[in-house]
Amino acid sequence: MIARLKLKPGQKGTKALVEKYGDSFVCVRYRYDEASRTRIKTVELILEKKQLPPSAKNIKDETLVPVQIAYGEAELGVMARSAGGRWDSDVKLWYIKYGNIKGTKLEEHIILDAGAKQANRKSI
Repeated sequence: MIARLKLKPGQKGTKALVEKYGDSFVCVRYRYDEASRTRIKTVELILEKKQLPPSAKNIKDETLVPVQIAYGEAELGVMARSAGGRWDSDVKLWYIKYGNIKGTKLEEHIILDAGAKQANRKSI
């Protein structure tokens, strides 16, 4: 199977797909199968966007990181307390030293867009 044509949103032939899929539409590809003599139209869509936790090489172990734990996740709350975390009720985030949560489930709950909130925090 050979892909001969790839069209991005806004190019000729993508108007109906942009209307149908909106911002999640990435591109359309036309593939040709010589054996069966068919053309296959495939669409690439964005299904999920998720922020990744900061890479470990950029964070020192003594740096306070904001951790967001949803209400009802009792196990993570216990882990945050045992890691020496402090709850900030104003911003509804836990602040924990990165070295205490490195390699745990809590590391996945670090939020990246809390930089301004973190600047106001005192060190533990």
